Amino acid sequence: MSNRRRLELLLKSKLRSAGRQYAEARHAYETAKDVAAADLPVDEAGRARIVCRRYAEKRAVELDEGFRPACFDADHQDCRGCVEDIRDGRVQTW
Repeated sequence: MSNRRRLELLLKSKLRSAGRQYAEARHAYETAKDVAAADLPVDEAGRARIVCRRYAEKRAVELDEGFRPACFDADHQDCRGCVEDIRDGRVQTW
């Protein structure tokens, strides 16, 4: 393999890695921004630390722009109540 080809492969690999790191950082920033808007405690990854009403367990979850946790189930009353509690600032946290 020529030196030029090796250099191309190395550069492509580094650019892909940088792109993944950028996407991860952007996702973490957006998640943390949504959680901060809900004024909830967060873990080291920027996820909201809440107590799940449905299963009564501690969870670190990402929130979407509607303050819905990633585990949200629109058909379940406890999940709907959890979102209401998050919006009202009275959700149980840890």
